[in-house]
Amino acid sequence: WFSSVFQYTRVWIPDPEEVWKAAEIIKDYKEGDTVLHLKLEDETTLEYSIGPKDNPLPFLRNPDILVGENDLTALSYLHEPAVLHNLKVRFLESNHIYTYCGIVLVAINPYEQLHIYGEEVITAYSGQNMGDMDPHIFAVAEEAYKQMARDEKNQSIIVSGESGAGKTVSAKYAMRFFATVGGSANDTSIEEKVLASSPIMEAIGNAKTTRNDNSSRFGKYIQIGFDRRYHIIGANMRTYLLEKSRVVFQAEDERNYHIFYQLCASSSLSEFKDLSLTSAEDFTFTSLGENIFIDGVNDAEDLVKTRQALSMLGVKEIHQMSIFKIIASILHLGNVEIVSERDGESCHINRDDTYLRHFCRLLGIEQEQMEHWLCRRKLVTTSETYVKNMSHAQAVNARDALAKHIYAHLFDWIVEHINKALHTSTKQHSFIGVLDIYGFETFEINSFEQFCINYANEKLQQQFNSHVFKLEQEEYMKEQIPWTLIDFYDNQPCIDLIEAKLGILDLLDEECKVPKGTDQNWAQKLYSKHSNSGHFEKPRMSNKSFIVVHFADKVEYQSDGFLEKNRDTVYEEQINILKASQFQLVADLFQDGKDSGPPSATSKSSKINVRAAKPAPKGHNREHRKSVGTQFRNSLHLLMETLNATTPHYVRCIKPNDNKESFVFDSRRAVQQLRACGVLETIRISAAGYPSRWTYPDFFSRYRVLMTKKNMTIADKKQVCKNLLETLIKDPDKFQFGKTKIFFRAGQVAYLEKLRADKFRFACIKIQKT
Repeated sequence: WFSSVFQYTRVWIPDPEEVWKAAEIIKDYKEGDTVLHLKLEDETTLEYSIGPKDNPLPFLRNPDILVGENDLTALSYLHEPAVLHNLKVRFLESNHIYTYCGIVLVAINPYEQLHIYGEEVITAYSGQNMGDMDPHIFAVAEEAYKQMARDEKNQSIIVSGESGAGKTVSAKYAMRFFATVGGSANDTSIEEKVLASSPIMEAIGNAKTTRNDNSSRFGKYIQIGFDRRYHIIGANMRTYLLEKSRVVFQAEDERNYHIFYQLCASSSLSEFKDLSLTSAEDFTFTSLGENIFIDGVNDAEDLVKTRQALSMLGVKEIHQMSIFKIIASILHLGNVEIVSERDGESCHINRDDTYLRHFCRLLGIEQEQMEHWLCRRKLVTTSETYVKNMSHAQAVNARDALAKHIYAHLFDWIVEHINKALHTSTKQHSFIGVLDIYGFETFEINSFEQFCINYANEKLQQQFNSHVFKLEQEEYMKEQIPWTLIDFYDNQPCIDLIEAKLGILDLLDEECKVPKGTDQNWAQKLYSKHSNSGHFEKPRMSNKSFIVVHFADKVEYQSDGFLEKNRDTVYEEQINILKASQFQLVADLFQDGKDSGPPSATSKSSKINVRAAKPAPKGHNREHRKSVGTQFRNSLHLLMETLNATTPHYVRCIKPNDNKESFVFDSRRAVQQLRACGVLETIRISAAGYPSRWTYPDFFSRYRVLMTKKNMTIADKKQVCKNLLETLIKDPDKFQFGKTKIFFRAGQVAYLEKLRADKFRFACIKIQKT
């Protein structure tokens, strides 16, 4: 702001509904005035109070000529209302879902299929420079591909955002780009196999939630390997924290994993008769959300695509049927009726329970043994081993734990098989990784899953902050531009609260080892240890929950269930029955050495080479078995090592509304995500720094009107541009035309190969008019 502002200056003022509202000053303002006289767009007038203890001066609006810019850093005024307005105009008026923010691509979910991803579009972006074409996920993918070849360095595309913001779709199209431009010269099926992994992983790992009809309930990092000629030779997938609890419970209006509904919708097919399935409404594990359908989705048709993809990856028909039998068995297990005895301390299952019979038949296991051990458990002490009856509640929990365990092992087997199908013996020269990991989540009830998901987002946000701001400021140093380092938000204290010694995860593991440890005791230990932390709070009205102040939002977590989910206990007697299955695949799933953790997250070699996942050996129900939280922390550390060893490219997905409405923009929801995800932080450093970088020829062409005759005779355009900038800095009064004076900021100097020019762009426009 200047010491005086004239009538007709346009500004942004805060608004509770629209976040920011456009206004125009209708009376000259002088420094010291306490009121701004404004006119809103609906012609109503307003006296807007300003002062040191009151509202600050409002933000200035950009000229209309700049509204709709495809790179936010090209705006003359870089602040929150300008960013929000620019994104909104591009989204609603031009249906442009992509916008650059410097090195970050902002992608807004349109909630409809757009025809901007065909092969002809891939061809158009292939070989182009990032700024030469409209913003697009393909432009980011091309930049990563080009840098991999030019710099001979591995690349990563990090796709982040809230649940429902469109991360999975963005990651899928990035992979499609690489599969097309990096098509193998010899094995034409390898790129098809890479793409075939998507429908399989969506079927077994995605589900309908209240926020997203196709929400990824696991994280994945896919490394696409290239040879020296930059043709695809193979790929490898690491997965993170499958939401196993969804197998046995879904909130209202949510669904279980898609594959369950695909099978039920296809149950009338002759090849599925043996599965004894009916409508998904008939099974507990698929009807808890009370809505088995998704608008616009045909589950039976989707199963055809899933089966085609499995065939593409070499999964034989007999193995596919084995997979479907295991999935169907889980549905039957959920319907097994556990009957409570009168004493309340024991229970039983009726001998003629149809669902138990189907469960045991489909898994090739002994029914009598499973019936016995679903209601009892073996206890081993130093002196004796004895069998103890379980109460109804304990048996139901044990049954559900078994269902989750079976599904998790099947999920891991499929991931391992995909990795084997994508494995190559050809030496890998480099890779591009695509990370599609769950977005920040906060619901009415937040449990262990949301805690782990938000912990992962803290780690990714830290990686983003340190890379973007460090990279930007290092470039200024390299170009010898006078620069004072800017501090940026560091969320290390929050990460320490979670993962450091005696942090939340440590105390959770400690409580899990206590013989009579409880969720409430753990919560009390958290209050005692972390009450002085700036990122930890105890809710006033609860002794069972705790609040973590994350970078994106405060989240209250209910401690109930944390210990059980962290232990991930399954009774050994039940597992031994599965190990003895007459079906090879079922028996193989549960042999010692199989790990329910992410299959490839334990293999450090996958960071460098494309190879099949090899899970680390781990026994069941052993004291030394790592908890789920510890496994997740270790796999996140490995992921960060991988990302930090690559050149990252960022895609920030934004959810424009909570109702999944096509091309509807809720400013409050959008700005909430912009504040949380780091886009505004990126803008902040750009505003303080030098976001507009013009080549010398472009700058010469644009501003030659300001050149002196002497300068115009110099053949070297680079030298001419430097002369002009030096004159501007040393003697700005030379550049005054009538009442139009060129304003610029001191310290603006030429880059070695690039120039900052936006601060006197509008002065030049006025001069040209004069």
